[in-house]
Amino acid sequence: MSAAATTLDFAPLIPVWAITALTLLALGMTAAGAVRRLNGWLWRSLSIVLITAVLMNPSLVEEDREPLPDIVLAVIDRSDSMEIPGRADAANAALADLRARAAADPELELVEAEIGNSADGTRAIDAIQAALAGIPRDRLAGIVVASDGRVHDVPVDVASLDIGAPVHHLLTGNPDQGDRRLVIVEAPRYGLVDEPAEFVIRVEDDAMTGTATLTFRVDGGQPQTARITIGTDTTVTAPVEHRGPNVIEIEVDPGPEELSLINNRAAVSVTGVRDRLRVLLVTGEPHNGARTWRDLLKSDPSVDLVHFTILRPLDRADTTPVDELSLIPFPTRELFEERLEEFDLVIFDRYRRRGIMPPLYFDYIARYVDNGGALLITAGPPFGQAVSIYRSPLAAVIPARPTGIVASGAFRPEVTDAGQRHPVTANLAPTESEAPWGEWFRRIDATVLGGETLLESPDGGPLLVLARAGEGRAAVVLSDQSWLWARGYQGGGPHGEMFRRVAHWLMGEPELDEERLSAAAFNGELIAERTTLADAPPELELEWPSGRTETLDMTPTGEPGRFGAATDVTEQAGLVRLRSGDLTAVTALGPLNPLEYANLQPTSDVLDPLVRETGGGSYVLGATAQPELPGIRRTRAGTDASGRNWYGLQRNERYIVRGADRMPLLPALLVLLLIVAALGWGWRREGQ
Repeated sequence: MSAAATTLDFAPLIPVWAITALTLLALGMTAAGAVRRLNGWLWRSLSIVLITAVLMNPSLVEEDREPLPDIVLAVIDRSDSMEIPGRADAANAALADLRARAAADPELELVEAEIGNSADGTRAIDAIQAALAGIPRDRLAGIVVASDGRVHDVPVDVASLDIGAPVHHLLTGNPDQGDRRLVIVEAPRYGLVDEPAEFVIRVEDDAMTGTATLTFRVDGGQPQTARITIGTDTTVTAPVEHRGPNVIEIEVDPGPEELSLINNRAAVSVTGVRDRLRVLLVTGEPHNGARTWRDLLKSDPSVDLVHFTILRPLDRADTTPVDELSLIPFPTRELFEERLEEFDLVIFDRYRRRGIMPPLYFDYIARYVDNGGALLITAGPPFGQAVSIYRSPLAAVIPARPTGIVASGAFRPEVTDAGQRHPVTANLAPTESEAPWGEWFRRIDATVLGGETLLESPDGGPLLVLARAGEGRAAVVLSDQSWLWARGYQGGGPHGEMFRRVAHWLMGEPELDEERLSAAAFNGELIAERTTLADAPPELELEWPSGRTETLDMTPTGEPGRFGAATDVTEQAGLVRLRSGDLTAVTALGPLNPLEYANLQPTSDVLDPLVRETGGGSYVLGATAQPELPGIRRTRAGTDASGRNWYGLQRNERYIVRGADRMPLLPALLVLLLIVAALGWGWRREGQ
C-alpha cells in the first residue's frame, strides 16, 4: 500500500557554505548601512534574501511512498534447561502471541530465531547477533527473548552490542521454586595411581539447610556414601585406581523441592599417572640375556630400575680376597623385608636358591603378590632342578609347575589361540607375507596350573604364561632364549614390544587387560568395545542419563577377541553406564558437567543489564501453557518502550520511494523581476 507525501526540498546551485558566507557578508554590509541611517538598506536586504533563495533553489517534491514494515525479532530458548515442565509451553505461548500481533499488523514483520544446545551453555547473544545479520537495523522494532534466563554469553559491556532497539525478556519458569544442586568447586585433572584424589564440592539447596547424602562411584563400580553439610565447601577424596581416565561420579540425594535431578549429579575425569614405575630385577647368575633385560627396562622412561646380579654366590669356591672384589653384599633384608612394597614389579631372572635368601623372604614376596604386587620369572635350567625357586613359598603364586625336563633343540615360538586374543600378544604374530620369528634352542617343560598360555612351542609346551594371583599378577617365561630375538638372530622377533607389554600388564595397565569394556560417544553415535578371551561376550546393557535402559548384542570386529556395538545417541548430555557380564564402564555424552545444568533456577539477573541498556522490560511468564502475557504497544523511537504490564515495539517509519514529482517554488522570470525591482528601488532611495 502506497501513500503520497509532499516535502520541501532544496537543491543549492553552489555549496551551502558559500551561500551562507556570501549572505552573511552582504547582510552585514546592509546592517552597517541601517546603523548609519542610509536610505535603501531595507530594499538591498530584500534583494539579498531573494538572491539567497534563488541560490538555494527550493522546490516542492511530491513522493509516492511505500511504507516498510518494522521487524521484531523473537528469540526462543530451546536449550536443555527449557525441558523442565512448563517452560517450553510458556515460551510457545509468548511466540504465538507475537505471531498473532504480526499477522494483524501490516506494519510489523516477525523474524524468529532459536537458541540451541551448546557445549558452552546457552548462547543467546550469539543467536541474536546471527539473526540480526539478516535484519536492517533501521527497521528493527525490538527483540523479544523468551528464556529461563540461564544465558552464558552476555558480555560485560552490553553497550558494545549496539542493538539500537529495546530488548524485552519474557522469563519462563517459576523463579520462586527451590532446587537442590551439586557444585564441583575444585577438582584435579591428574592424580597418582593408588593415591586418593581430593575434590572440593558444595551442595546448594534453596529449600532447606542441614546435611545431604553423597554417593560416589569410580568407573561405575560399587557406590560409597558420605554425609556433608549443605551450603558448605567440603573436601572429599576418591581413589585413582588405574592409569588413564578415572571417571568419578558424584550424586546427592533429592531435596524437598526439585526442578530436575540432572544437576544433582556431577562427574569428574581424573587422569591417573604413575610417579615412577619401580622395578626390581634380580639376575641369579651372569648370562647372555641379563643385559637384554636390563636394557629393555632402562629404555622405558617411566621405569625406575633397581638391578642386582649375583656374581659370587655362597656355594662358589673362590680364593680371591673379598677386599679385592668390586662387589656389594646383596641387600636381601632391605629389599625383601623393608622396602618390598615400594616396587611395582619384581623380576627373578634365572634365579636359583643358593641360601642367599631365607625361605621367609620368598613368603614375603608371595604375600606381596597376593596383596596386589607383580612377579615375573624368566626361567633357565635351574627352574626345573632341585634348586628351583618353585620349591619355595613362591609356588603359591607361580602359574606353572616345572616337570624337571629341560628340552633342547631349535624351535620357533608360536602364539596360542588365547594369545591371539590377549592384548599382550595380539597382532604380534608374523603374517604369511612376513618372515617367521627367529628360533630358540631351549625350554623348561612345565605344567600350567592357571592363567593363560600366550606362547608355546610347536609341540604344545608352554613358553609364556600369565595369571592373576589374589589381587596381584604373576607371569613366567619358560625359556632363557628370548634374548636371541633382541640380538636379531635369524631376523629376531618382537622382543621389546612383547616383554614391554608383559611388564605393563603385570603392573595393571588397563589397556592390556584381557577382559575390558570401554566406550566413547562422538558424531551422534555411542560406540562400545569389548576385549575378551571368550568366544563371545555377554550382551551389552546400557543405562542412559534419563534412566532408560537398552540392551545390545556385541558383534566381532574382525580382530580375535575384539567385539563391538554401536547405537545412535538420542539423549541429552550426561553419563552412560555400560555393563557386559561382570565388567562395567561409564562414558560421557558431551561435557561431563555442562554449564546448562549448573543452575536450573530461572533468573532475570543475567539479561537485566542488556534489558536496561536498551530500554526494554522484563516480565515473568511462569511455567504454564497459558501464562499472563504482557500487552504489546507500538511506540515512537526515543519514548518509553516498557511498562508494568506491556512492552513496546518502536516505530521506525521507514519507506521506499516509488515515484516523485518536483515543482520549483521560485519561477525564474518572476524572481528576476523582483530582484531587479528591489535593487532599482534601493538605488532610487539612495539617490534621494
